[in-house]
Amino acid sequence: MDIRESIAEAGIRAAANGSAILDELYQSAGTDRARMARELAQKFNYSLLDLQGMRQISPAFDVLPYADAMRRRCVLLRNASGLVGVISDPFDNDLISWLEFSAGALLQYVLALPEDLDAFLMQYEEQLRIADPVLSLQQASHEGGGAHAEEISLRTISDDQHPIVKLVNSTLYDALKVSASDIHLESTPNGLVIKYRIDGVLSHIGGVASSVAAEQVISRIKILAELDIGERRIPQDGRFKVIMDGREVDFRVSIMPSIFGEDAVLRVLDKKALSDELQGLTLQSLGFGGCTLDTLHELAVEPYGMLLVTGPTGSGKTTTLYAMISEVNNGLDKIITIEDPVEYQLGGVLQIPVNEKKGLSFSRGLRSILRHDPDKIMVGEVRDPDTAEIAVQAALTGHLVLTTVHANNVFDVIGRFIHMGVDPYSFVSAVNAILAQRLVRMNCVHCNQSIVPSKQLLAVSRLTEEQVRNYTFMKGGGCAICRGSGYKGRQAISELLVLTDEIREMIVARAPIRQLKEVARRNGMASLRESALELASAGRTTLEEINRVTFSA
Repeated sequence: MDIRESIAEAGIRAAANGSAILDELYQSAGTDRARMARELAQKFNYSLLDLQGMRQISPAFDVLPYADAMRRRCVLLRNASGLVGVISDPFDNDLISWLEFSAGALLQYVLALPEDLDAFLMQYEEQLRIADPVLSLQQASHEGGGAHAEEISLRTISDDQHPIVKLVNSTLYDALKVSASDIHLESTPNGLVIKYRIDGVLSHIGGVASSVAAEQVISRIKILAELDIGERRIPQDGRFKVIMDGREVDFRVSIMPSIFGEDAVLRVLDKKALSDELQGLTLQSLGFGGCTLDTLHELAVEPYGMLLVTGPTGSGKTTTLYAMISEVNNGLDKIITIEDPVEYQLGGVLQIPVNEKKGLSFSRGLRSILRHDPDKIMVGEVRDPDTAEIAVQAALTGHLVLTTVHANNVFDVIGRFIHMGVDPYSFVSAVNAILAQRLVRMNCVHCNQSIVPSKQLLAVSRLTEEQVRNYTFMKGGGCAICRGSGYKGRQAISELLVLTDEIREMIVARAPIRQLKEVARRNGMASLRESALELASAGRTTLEEINRVTFSA
């Protein structure tokens, strides 16, 4: 159909539905929105600019403020020849008039897909909101605050008179809005850098160009966490709460001295978000499938023994254990957990928070749990020889113990326990299986598109063109929904070592790891790398992502 006919029909539907002509046009285009955008650009004699093209030109937020750009869904870019107006709706003549009035000059215009324009603006959202309240930080002086759970919202942030308080609260607000797991405040020679960890990856958000203001920001965090603001030479740990959207959110604070002052890392513990995430949580929803899923289901109902889940911090170990407990929690067994902290409340489960200040450690709590007639025990983490020994003895005396330990892979766990002084024979008798896992970012389904990986990328990934002949490689182009990153959400990849009699004998005999790996592979164990490649071959993640998370060797 000719573009003029499409516009005419869209105009009729828009009048009948009370909608915009542009929306009706893109709705009729279905998945081929790029084609419709090209035809519209040609019809109005505009150039078409995609997201990557916009990112190569600097925005002129000094001429058209960011808030106005977001509100009117447009942006001014500044290139070598002057200002360029980027719009998504060529039918909006009022917008064009308003843009030229704001710029004070006639403009050259380009057209962009609405989702590309949204994604471009979205990437500046946190940076500009954080940067805005610190324009006067050079002259700001420190002002104390209480260590209570204060409310943060756009209203309270705008009402804050002190720029330091405004900066800290807006940083916390934005972190919660984008579901960041951690906030990093890093001191530099000239001020402070602010980063969020989103889907396991650090993202630079903004900063403060003043070393005095940087000290005041760290002091504000210390006050909230009830730490010593006068002590700047040793690490400090604390916690505080805020209220957002009527719910309490915990922040766990770590202050570390550095050569430029102090750095702070705030771990976000949003129990409400985690509760929503864990509703109906299953191992399958986490990404486990095939033989691994079936084996984990079998391990979860074993009458005794130990399942060890290993991986780095933030790899989803605790969530996996929560899923296992949720699936077998039928009220017939006494299930007790000891955690630091208790991240989510499980119905029908006795959950004990570790409190080192009061003397309740993992080892002491675990001893008490054994006297409380449990059937299944979850230990948040095995950190020391005492906890390791008690956990092994619990597994040997008729309890099913689910726990986590920090190690790189399933075979490193064996050496970790033996290094902690656990008797190898007791260890192999107690352990049923060891699960290693990582979290891999998944391609955004809204902007996923087919790609052909370069020869250099294949070489870095240790793959040949012959090996990937039947692979379907895809990558997110970046949109408003994934905030321009191309990734949305994460999924677990894993390797599962079930201890057979043969493997137990080899561990007791201190056989080389190489031989253990050969036997495990012969028994059907797939490595973390193979699990990741399976996702990449199906177009669900990228080679760059699996190279970031797993070894290519």
